[in-house]
Amino acid sequence: MAAAANGDDGDRAGAPAVPGPRSADAGFARDMAVHHQQAVEMSFIVRDRTQDEAVRSLAYDIANTQANQRGMLHGWLDLWGLPKVMADEPPMAWMGHGDGHGGGHAGHGAAQPGGALMPGMATKEEVLRLGAAEGRDAEVLYLQLMTDHHKGGVAMAEGCAKLCTTPVERALAQGMVDAQQSEITLMADMLAKRGAAPRG
Repeated sequence: MAAAANGDDGDRAGAPAVPGPRSADAGFARDMAVHHQQAVEMSFIVRDRTQDEAVRSLAYDIANTQANQRGMLHGWLDLWGLPKVMADEPPMAWMGHGDGHGGGHAGHGAAQPGGALMPGMATKEEVLRLGAAEGRDAEVLYLQLMTDHHKGGVAMAEGCAKLCTTPVERALAQGMVDAQQSEITLMADMLAKRGAAPRG
């Protein structure tokens, strides 16, 4: 496979081992790093808004996992010598969708400071609401927002699993799909125990 080829043949300009700046590999790494950052932020917020150990434990796991994965994604961009931000490239362009593809409620996305539109991301207002909520209200809102977030993330990761050419990145993407789908099921159960349900 071209992406797995050895790039040390002395012809760096023509070496196929490094993805291009507009490749699916690079686009996914950039977009998912931004997507993960919001999940980390919301997880830290809810940690301070509830004493419920189940929610705090889930939030810790999500924050820890996604912060580590974000570091990997940025590390690959550094390794490839590619920018972490491309102002002239719409989010999700690597999937052939520049309009917040993700389907259903998760596809609404949120306008971010840089104009980014990402599947499943919470709006600025929703993040502020989470920061103002306490106890059960914070737990329910977090679980609902994170369910949407995960649904959007799964759609993005499924795209990379199909389109990315770097084997290790494809493997990470498939791992994200499996883990986040499992957490979506867990969060639905946690919401039901609180007399609530996922949105949409």
